[in-house]
Amino acid sequence: MFDGRLRPLIDPTLNRAGRALAQRNITANHVTLAGLALGLTAALLIALGAPGLIALIPLIASRLADGLDGAIARATQKTDFGGYLDITCDFAFYGAIPLAFALRDPDTNAIPAAVLLFSFYVNAASFLGFATMAAKRGLETTAQGDKSLYYAAGLLEGAETIAFFIALCLWPTAFAPLAYTFAALCLVTATARILWASKLL
Repeated sequence: MFDGRLRPLIDPTLNRAGRALAQRNITANHVTLAGLALGLTAALLIALGAPGLIALIPLIASRLADGLDGAIARATQKTDFGGYLDITCDFAFYGAIPLAFALRDPDTNAIPAAVLLFSFYVNAASFLGFATMAAKRGLETTAQGDKSLYYAAGLLEGAETIAFFIALCLWPTAFAPLAYTFAALCLVTATARILWASKLL
C-alpha cells in the first residue's frame, strides 16, 4: 500500500549507493545473495530464541540489501536472471521468518505460522500469476519502482511486510494474534488482486 509512495523518497539515496557499489565491481546478484544470507541469519537467531533486537540487525540489513541490488542493476545492466533471483530470494526470506517463529515455540506458534504461510502462498500466487499474464500482454508499470516484472499493488506490499516482521521481533510473545491478523490482510490483498485481474485481463 505504501511502496509506491515511499519509492520517490528512498530511490534517490538507493540509486546513489547503487552507483557507488557498482563502481567497486559489486554486482547486484552478489548483494541479492548477501541479503538472503542476512535474512536467513535473522531467521536462525529468531528460531534459537535470541532477543528480538539482536535479530532485527540482520533482518533490516537484509532488506537494505534487497533495495540496493535493484539500484546496482539500474546503475549497470538489469538482467532477467537478476530479477528472477531477487524474487526467489525475497520469497525464501518471507517464508523463513514465520518458520523461525514456529521452530522457536512450536506449541504456541506452529498453527498461526502455518496459517500465515498459507496466506503468503495464496498472495504470492496472485502476485506472480498476474505478473506472468501481464508479461504475456506486454503490460508494464513503474508505480512500485523500476522492477523486472509487473508489481501489482495491493493492501500489503513490501513496506508493510517489513514493518510486520519488525513488530514480530519486538513483540515475539504476540506472534499468534499478529500472524492471524496479517494472514487475514494477505488474503484480502490476494482477493482484491484477483478481482482487479478479472477486470483487466
